[in-house]
Amino acid sequence: MRSKKKVSVSKNNTHKCLTNNNLKIIHLKEGNNAPKVKLQCRKRDPKVKGPNKFCWNEINTKDLYKDRRIIIFGLPGAFTPTCSTTHLPGYEKKYDEIRRLGIDEIYCLSVNDAFVMFNWCKKLKVKKVQILPDGNASFTKKMGLLVTKRNLGFGKRSWRYSMIVNNGIIEKIFIEKGLTNDCITDPFEISDADTMIKYLKKN
Repeated sequence: MRSKKKVSVSKNNTHKCLTNNNLKIIHLKEGNNAPKVKLQCRKRDPKVKGPNKFCWNEINTKDLYKDRRIIIFGLPGAFTPTCSTTHLPGYEKKYDEIRRLGIDEIYCLSVNDAFVMFNWCKKLKVKKVQILPDGNASFTKKMGLLVTKRNLGFGKRSWRYSMIVNNGIIEKIFIEKGLTNDCITDPFEISDADTMIKYLKKN
């Protein structure tokens, strides 16, 4: 367990962002409670018969938060270009450095199911960053960062962001600019590992 930085709790639960298509998307901000949801994951179980030695494992995010300072970064989708070449690999590469800066664990979250997330990490040879499959978008929806990407045929996905959750409270959050449905670009400037490291070195 890491030493905890005191985080003030905000009484204002949401922040409004006027999007490019004239919709108001309300998202959580620093000082808010991080979403408490149950995610359907998979874990290895040697007792399972057959070649696929995995069983379902429900994870309650409140258990991830308790007495811990963690990073969760959300991205649009497994196997997509920026997510696969830079976002997740960046956190994997800087994992040990980030941990030494007072972080207990790093989690990658996407609106994909557990099978997709597992095979994506397997392809990228990710061994350190933990994955959180938000297949039902329950976490992302509570974050206020669920957007549509119908223009790309993706349906509903997470907007790109990263945050530190300190004992259940959002200590710091980096949300990429231009939060909007059916965004024609994929902003990636402040939710990366290097930006997070700069923050941690000062805090």
